[in-house]
Amino acid sequence: MDVNIELLIQHGDKVFIPVVQEGITWATERKGCPGELKFKVVKDDVISFTEGDAVRLKVNGQNVFYGFIFKKQRDKEQIISVTAYDQLRYLKNKDTIVYENKTAGELIQMIAKDYMMQTGTIEDTGFKIKSRVEENTSLFDMIQNALDMTLENQKYMYVMYDDFGKIALKGLDNMRLNLLIDEETGENFDYTSSIDSNTYNKVKLTYDNDKTGTREVYIAQDSENMNAWGVLQYFDTLQEGENGKAKADALLSLYNKKTRNLTIKNAFGDVRVRAGSMIVVMMDLGDMKLKNLMLVEKCKHEFKESQHLMTLTLRGGEFVA
Repeated sequence: MDVNIELLIQHGDKVFIPVVQEGITWATERKGCPGELKFKVVKDDVISFTEGDAVRLKVNGQNVFYGFIFKKQRDKEQIISVTAYDQLRYLKNKDTIVYENKTAGELIQMIAKDYMMQTGTIEDTGFKIKSRVEENTSLFDMIQNALDMTLENQKYMYVMYDDFGKIALKGLDNMRLNLLIDEETGENFDYTSSIDSNTYNKVKLTYDNDKTGTREVYIAQDSENMNAWGVLQYFDTLQEGENGKAKADALLSLYNKKTRNLTIKNAFGDVRVRAGSMIVVMMDLGDMKLKNLMLVEKCKHEFKESQHLMTLTLRGGEFVA
């Protein structure tokens, strides 16, 4: 099947359609990374572009990537290797921010306004963070901290991503795709299971109550898994206004399980799939038959003239990427 690729570079008031060597890659991760586009341009007498110039990619008429050139590398054959990132790249900036009574969505809106970034659909995440000081921290980490606090207190995950030049924030229910990955559509897979990381069968949270002068302790645990695996403890301190028992129970629910890692290699490509998408996976993994709605943690698309493949790192149920 032919893949119709439209790649444009805007330099000032000029728009170029570069001659590109086969093999464009577009990669996304669910948290802490901007979307990345890599391609190779054949230098000619016409094209001229530099770092900071805008790049737009459409595939079969669908909007895929809008971002900016951050890196150029040239070889003796005058082939220019280009790396571009979407606007989430600017969330690597560090700052010190103090905020009160904001949801994660409101924090994103505030940061986007301060840094002149474009926003699109920002869903109401519901959970208000009473007060927080973020000192000398990347904007990515500030936002992820707010999203993590929302997940821990709401048991519901939200995904931030760049939607063709606009920051979007959506709940997982709105990231579902009508797409099935199975042995026919995925060429190969890597699968591991472990209790070595991100697995906890005991959660201990403490809060120093200045009003009463006491330390409050909240514990949630699974005695059966503690007997089977030994004690694997998660410890943290609470902030004012957090519900200790509810948070301990929520954390135990999140982490009291094996972590299973699944990477699907060379699946048939679909540009709707990105980190944060939810897709259905049906596979026989040997020790278990998987039939589950799964979250895409990482996604890498590779476009060629007659081929579009993608590699997916997945989590869901007992799967943690």
